[in-house]
Amino acid sequence: MNRRLSLFLLAGCVSSLLCAGTAAQTATSRTNWFASWAAAPLPYMPAPTPPGAAPPPPASFPANTTLRQRVFPTVDGERVRVRFSNVFGTAPLRVSQASIARSTGGDAVSPNSLQALSFDGQKGVTIAPGAEAWSDAAPLAVRADQALAVSWYLESATPFGTAHHLPPGVSWATAGNAVMQATLPGASRPDWNHAVTGLDVAGPASARVVVAFGDSITEGVNAFAPVLTRYPDRLAERLRDPARKAAPVAVLNAGIAGNRLLSDWVGPSGLSRFERDVLRQSGVTHTVILIGINDIGFVTLNGPPGSPVPSGPPVTAEQICAGLQRLVDAARKQGVKVLLGTLLPVKGSAYGTPENEAVRQAVNRWIRGRQEVDAVVDFDAVMRDPRDLQRINPLYDSGDHLHPNDAGNAAMAAAIDPRELRE
Repeated sequence: MNRRLSLFLLAGCVSSLLCAGTAAQTATSRTNWFASWAAAPLPYMPAPTPPGAAPPPPASFPANTTLRQRVFPTVDGERVRVRFSNVFGTAPLRVSQASIARSTGGDAVSPNSLQALSFDGQKGVTIAPGAEAWSDAAPLAVRADQALAVSWYLESATPFGTAHHLPPGVSWATAGNAVMQATLPGASRPDWNHAVTGLDVAGPASARVVVAFGDSITEGVNAFAPVLTRYPDRLAERLRDPARKAAPVAVLNAGIAGNRLLSDWVGPSGLSRFERDVLRQSGVTHTVILIGINDIGFVTLNGPPGSPVPSGPPVTAEQICAGLQRLVDAARKQGVKVLLGTLLPVKGSAYGTPENEAVRQAVNRWIRGRQEVDAVVDFDAVMRDPRDLQRINPLYDSGDHLHPNDAGNAAMAAAIDPRELRE
């Protein structure tokens, strides 16, 4: 009788241990990686050299250089991992050492928060041209209202390759290995932000990830001082739950200033980059698409051979609508919900010719009639001047009659129904 009881108790203990192990494995398997911040990469483009000016400095970082870049999470997370990109590089990118920490402003970080990054357990990583690399998970808790700083050390001279232009003033470079230092005395500011293109966090599987896809209106030309005030930034603020009870909603900015839907120029065309910049983001669930105005307007800026502005025949509304349809179809095929935005007014800018306006209006009529998208966001109706429907409202105009000011970006964010992004 006692022997049977002992065996029964032993079996019960083994069963409990097995169940506990299974529960632990299940809890581990529930860990979910999703994007909290991202930037759309493009090949580094040096500023044009004026006639008679001295040639620009070499487009490379010298050996023995540390870079530091601030990034701006849009949702909280328990752990982090960082994406380094060399997709447009022409030579291997060797990251000899890297770290992440909480930013305390400028190039400074909180020394107590510094965490070394590893790559498959190694201190550094070599990224082939055309490739990307994720760091291993780092035990740094992330808050949506706290900027982080990623630092990495280049032991060898490294040509500029993959970068993004905006926001300005968030990157620093200094001589020596300063990856684990709290400040970078004597650091210079590169004119572009290099290599770091994504920050994922670990959090609940219920998280939503929204990618705002577009051109300078999305990337935020004229919308950076004194804080980030782009419409995706304002949208992220609207979606943030101070009580942290609702499922988190990340908002990523995949805008590229000057980008076109149909053709390459500033960065690859929207058609060719949509998969990488939207559909490959970790945990993506929604996208807000607002692109096409540069396809319409650039024909007005056609310059002579050698001009930095591309030349070519005018595009038609039918071509732009067909391109937008391809984006919608690609997103829906992957189960990503689509919010399609109408093109903003441009009268008073160089784009605002009668011919361009006719194309813009035709594209917007097509967008408003889309039944297969999850929502249409009528940015045009929100942003236009009620006294002149072809012109941006003076209250929302940054001054160039093309890009919104801070109030305009807030109005664009307010035009998006948060319920559409929580489904």
